[in-house]
Amino acid sequence: MKITFPHLGNTFIGVKVLMEDLGNEVVLPPKCSKRTLEIGTKHSPETICLPLKINIGNYIESIEKGADTIIITGSCGPCRFGFYSIIEREILKDLGYDVEMIVFDPPDGEPMKLIRRIMKAANTKNPYKIIRSIVRGGKVLQLADELTDISNRIRARAVNSYQVDTIMDKFEKRVREVYGVKETIKLLKNTRKELESLEIDNKKQPLKIAIVGEIYTIIEPFANLYIEKKLGHMGVEVNKSLTTSQWIKHHLIPGPFGSKEEKEKWKAAKPYLSTLVGGHGRETVGSSIIYAENNYDGIIQILPLTCMPEIVAESILPTIQRDYDIPIMTLIVDEMTGEAGYLTRLEAFVDLLQKRREDNYERILSRS
Repeated sequence: MKITFPHLGNTFIGVKVLMEDLGNEVVLPPKCSKRTLEIGTKHSPETICLPLKINIGNYIESIEKGADTIIITGSCGPCRFGFYSIIEREILKDLGYDVEMIVFDPPDGEPMKLIRRIMKAANTKNPYKIIRSIVRGGKVLQLADELTDISNRIRARAVNSYQVDTIMDKFEKRVREVYGVKETIKLLKNTRKELESLEIDNKKQPLKIAIVGEIYTIIEPFANLYIEKKLGHMGVEVNKSLTTSQWIKHHLIPGPFGSKEEKEKWKAAKPYLSTLVGGHGRETVGSSIIYAENNYDGIIQILPLTCMPEIVAESILPTIQRDYDIPIMTLIVDEMTGEAGYLTRLEAFVDLLQKRREDNYERILSRS
């Protein structure tokens, strides 16, 4: 069994370690690229959302490298992600690819069905071994997400912000080559030391922008046109409302502790959106309010074209912008999104935020 899975930011690092720890052979999909998107767009329904198109590209590129088994999480509720595995299985079947797809759907009253699928993917029935590997994979994923957050903070303050890119690009290449938990954690820690050794300009006071929206377009850099890097080079510190490790804490860890942060977002959103609308629509609203209350300079919502939950959230954000006096910009991405226009909008938004900060500073000085 040669296992592969779709890209989603740092997820591949944690899943790779998890599967290797269980003794399975992993076939990593190549880094998402223009070719990945072209393949996925060619073989996917025209009006389906961008993440599925990239997923299909990931699968086909992995199958070309020898993968014969695909693992993917499932979902339920008012979001098309719940149909991904069904649509993707049919697309691959129509193309003549003989691969098995193991889907980790929510139990829905049948926990044994999910447990059997986990055991099949893990290639073992030993619960201790499975749980141990999941914990190790989760730890690696959390360290990887922390590394991304550190790179975002340092990029906005470094004397030479492009040195951050050099270090992170080297890490992304090396992490595909190392094997197992120990080597991966060692690489993560060494990369963190490299980042923290960079020269910082302590006079810089970077703008703080929060990224909210649909989970895939927040987390997968290729889907959001590497927005964290682009903003970082403009002197902006970026904070994402969701990471993969946070998603795991929200949905896979039992008990109230795992969902505390998510409940806080629901509570914040309640005056504007009190019910589930699918995906992370409600969380987008709640996160925007929390960021506004924490004095962020601005908020950017990112969503794939036709994403219904985020369209609902988008209709509410102008009210939040008015009530909390915080600029909010929405970016909609699909396979036709042009980088030049995208970059122009980011630059204009950053200029707006910088001007607001300067005006507020002058207003404070005039009062004193």
